[in-house]
Amino acid sequence: MSNPHVPEIAQALVNARRTHQPTDATPFVDQLQSAADAYAVQRQVWRELLGAEPLAASAPAATAWKSGGPSRTSDLTHAALLPAGILKSGANVNAWSFNIRIVEIEIALRLGRAVTPAEALTLTVESGRALVDALTVSIELVDSRWLQAGAAQPLLKLADMQSHGALVLGDWVPYSAEFLGHDWTRQSASLQIGHQPAVNFVGSHTLQDPTWLIPIWLRHATSQGQTVSAGTVVTTGSWCGMPLAQKGDLVVADFAGIGRTTVQL
Repeated sequence: MSNPHVPEIAQALVNARRTHQPTDATPFVDQLQSAADAYAVQRQVWRELLGAEPLAASAPAATAWKSGGPSRTSDLTHAALLPAGILKSGANVNAWSFNIRIVEIEIALRLGRAVTPAEALTLTVESGRALVDALTVSIELVDSRWLQAGAAQPLLKLADMQSHGALVLGDWVPYSAEFLGHDWTRQSASLQIGHQPAVNFVGSHTLQDPTWLIPIWLRHATSQGQTVSAGTVVTTGSWCGMPLAQKGDLVVADFAGIGRTTVQL
């Protein structure tokens, strides 16, 4: 039985996005009962913002996603990302309306071929890695449509596309044989926000390997019966926690041996 609160919550999030004004989460406390409810909200928001038919059986296929979680033993979360928020390194978002500006530096992966729902069910970590044709340094800008932002209930944050604001992608690097055996626990990265000193990280990805989540993500991405197309991108979780940035800051992410990505806030 579908949750009757899903349409109202979805409409509140759509309105918040269209007006660029956060909305109060208080009326919706405890109304979502499961991750399935939150994902149903995501799909309705996606459908409306992309102008899909209201009675369409499923949302349009996404070509960019976020996926991740705090550990391999936790439930990973996922969100399809809106095309307008996928940007190239060097983008200037000073004129954008953000309610908060939190930064995550990540590794994004790109699929070399399409994956069907049936194939997704059979994937292992190893066969999932074989689907990747390129990777890049990415910066996710975390935002919220809730007045309570990070204090909102977890399911309401998940419904809000897990608080996604925008994704900035660097130059793609071929996922060659050397990366199949890459020791991500030794991967170094740095983040500089504005005039603050750069902060360095080594092996700080919460899953120890960003490719580990591919089978789990693809099973979610195909769960509504859609095939995920070649060229689809997934960003895989933060290496730096969630530091706060301010309007006017230049954000620079650098991963040794992979690349550098910047965004002007």
